[in-house]
Amino acid sequence: MSDAAFPRAQTFQGSYDNLANIAAFVRQAAQEAGLGDFAMYMVETAVDEACSNIIEHAYGGEGKGEIQITCEESPSALTITIRDWGRPFDPDVIPDPEMHADLEDLPGHGLGLFFIRKWMDEVRFNFSGESNILTMVKRKEQQV
Repeated sequence: MSDAAFPRAQTFQGSYDNLANIAAFVRQAAQEAGLGDFAMYMVETAVDEACSNIIEHAYGGEGKGEIQITCEESPSALTITIRDWGRPFDPDVIPDPEMHADLEDLPGHGLGLFFIRKWMDEVRFNFSGESNILTMVKRKEQQV
């Protein structure tokens, strides 16, 4: 474990301009948790995709709500919790993309959830009262 203070949390205005700030916040937590370069890339990309979806789908546009991100480190993993107060989200209604299709036949949207699930070791969605809560876990690489 690092000497950095965990858990760390920050709230961002839901706008595409803030995605770089969100990425920097998560990248710092991933670095301090000791994740490798590729694991940090997967975490940062999954969070970016999730936050873009929140802005577009939960809030229906920019500047309409906040995104709260909490990063917690354990000896074996980094857990990132993303909370928004937009429209409820049910991931079970989103079909898996047909990845065997030709590249030009893949939809322009709808791949984000697929990649979030592929990049992260655990992904859980919960609608709690008035907020959506996405919990993503990235396990640390085992040292040999």
